[in-house]
Amino acid sequence: MDDTLLATITAVIARAPEWIRHDLLSKETSIRTRAEETLAAMIANALPEIDRA
Repeated sequence: MDDTLLATITAVIARAPEWIRHDLLSKETSIRTRAEETLAAMIANALPEIDRA
């Protein structure tokens, strides 16, 4: 993983909303899955920005 990719993913995680952080710890599968999918979408959305930089 190159430094730009790592920095992009780290930045997305750093600005993840509190509800995502909370829900990632949930014991309820549906809640945790929603948070995982949302975070994955945020990361995927940020990745094309690497090419524009």
